[in-house]
Amino acid sequence: MIVVGGGIAGLTTAVVLAESGRRVRVWAREPAERTTSAVAGGLWWPYRIEPEPLVGAWALESLAVYEELAARPAETGVRLVEGVHAGTGLDELGDWAGRVPGLRAVPGGLAARLPVIDMPVHLTWLRGRLTRAGGTVEEREVTDLAAVPAGAVVNCTGLGSRSLVPDPAVRPVRGQLVVVENPGITTWYTSVAHSSADSAYFIPQPGGLLLGGTAEDDDWSLEPDPATAEAIVARCARIRPELAGARVLAHRVGLRPARDAVRLERRPLPDGRPLVHNYGHGGAGITVAWGCARRAAGLVVDPAA
Repeated sequence: MIVVGGGIAGLTTAVVLAESGRRVRVWAREPAERTTSAVAGGLWWPYRIEPEPLVGAWALESLAVYEELAARPAETGVRLVEGVHAGTGLDELGDWAGRVPGLRAVPGGLAARLPVIDMPVHLTWLRGRLTRAGGTVEEREVTDLAAVPAGAVVNCTGLGSRSLVPDPAVRPVRGQLVVVENPGITTWYTSVAHSSADSAYFIPQPGGLLLGGTAEDDDWSLEPDPATAEAIVARCARIRPELAGARVLAHRVGLRPARDAVRLERRPLPDGRPLVHNYGHGGAGITVAWGCARRAAGLVVDPAA
């Protein structure tokens, strides 16, 4: 079978399928290092993704996997890091929040020790795990899902599904980040309003401190905007003043594949072969990756799964 798409959703789904004994090839338009997944902040937390009841279950299933992977951070890129979600209360979240170990109310928000994932390292590790399970990754662009050979097809193309399926319901939500030299910050912080295009957060990663961010609906630009970058640093510096003079190392832009609801379902191709869709994860592809991958793998085998 072929999994189309080589980001976090595609690679994780391919791993689950390959480790269940399936022969799996991943066809990806570009290397994992150039996907939206590679520029993500990497903090586990359901953000801009629906529907919440299903998302909560997928997220908790993924959380359990990441907690195990955090025992080998240098290999997997996963660490457990303390931090605070400012301006958020437990009563604003779904039932899933009560099952997050250590999530607790603190003055001004919620604190927890959550997975922080160094995405370039993690994507490389996923690809290696897939290879060890007998799977392969090929750089190959797909323009017609029905033309993909070799049995079942799993579509994990994220925003690419807008034209590939085609599905106009999937749309970009642009996110811009600034990577700065870390002045010694070891915890993550978020202050995010889901209704606003601007937010303030910082996430410590081995390659620097990631500062964010933006959530610009229907903006396709992948070019970093200098004024936006300046505003991001200023917002974060209001929380941690030492960031005002931090040396900028890089700018990153990614387009989150937003949809009113994640599309995770099975449909027949014109010749009757199964096509499983797994896309539309918005700002939480990392957060739900393993839960969605297992659901998608189940649908490959059983339409009623």
